[in-house]
Amino acid sequence: MRSLRWAPMTIVLWVVAALYLFPLLWFFLSSFKPGSELFSLPLSILPERWTLSGYTTAWTRFDFQRYFVNTTIVAVVTTVFTVIVSAATGYAFAKYKAWWLKGFFICILATTMLPTEVIMPSSFAVVRDLGLYDTLAGIIVPSIVTATGIFMFRQYFSTIPDELMEAARIDGVGEFGLFWRIMLPLAKPIMVVLAIFSFQWRWNDYIWPLLILRDPDRYTLQVALRSIVGADNIDWSVLLSASIISLIPMLVLFAIFQRQIMSADINSGLKD
Repeated sequence: MRSLRWAPMTIVLWVVAALYLFPLLWFFLSSFKPGSELFSLPLSILPERWTLSGYTTAWTRFDFQRYFVNTTIVAVVTTVFTVIVSAATGYAFAKYKAWWLKGFFICILATTMLPTEVIMPSSFAVVRDLGLYDTLAGIIVPSIVTATGIFMFRQYFSTIPDELMEAARIDGVGEFGLFWRIMLPLAKPIMVVLAIFSFQWRWNDYIWPLLILRDPDRYTLQVALRSIVGADNIDWSVLLSASIISLIPMLVLFAIFQRQIMSADINSGLKD
């Protein structure tokens, strides 16, 4: 009886999942079609003639190895610093009591209400004046601080009992050790979630690298993919195949870390 009661909701969820999956499936299967089939009528989801020519052309025409390395450097370095800075800042906002911290936290949250395009001119001016224009560091440095990550850690650390911190201080643990050895390991679920989000943001970022980078040898993957699109003629088969190749690292990342998102026992070590 219970399974029958939940059957309509299960069917609705499967229908919604199929609606989201269908465009992705069409996108993937279209990468195996020759250019002549992509816009032929009637449209068909399965290729009539399977081909890997789009993948071969995309891999040989563009220096994917260089673009992958550039994008990996930006994504990995930014993610590492984003997690550390967000965790330290969120911990300070959650556990330290000062009158100005609440106002500072509100100011940080207020930045989420501003479109990214609004702060890009000022960010570009700062990067240019620091001599970081046309460098990978010019992409990394402005992207480290994120209000979303700070908010996630602040909310998580607020749920950890202060008694755990007091017990650690009584045992002689310093403030840095308290954060690094006790609080940060407890926040592993948030670290993994933010790391996945941050890596995805930086891997798929297009506008900011387009503004900062001028040398084609420093292009990230998304900026390099834009060069496939011509002004008058677009090689859609190559563009689709190159886009699929660019998604592979994200799929691998999700497959590896999806089981790492779990709850931590924040009450371990405390007496009832």
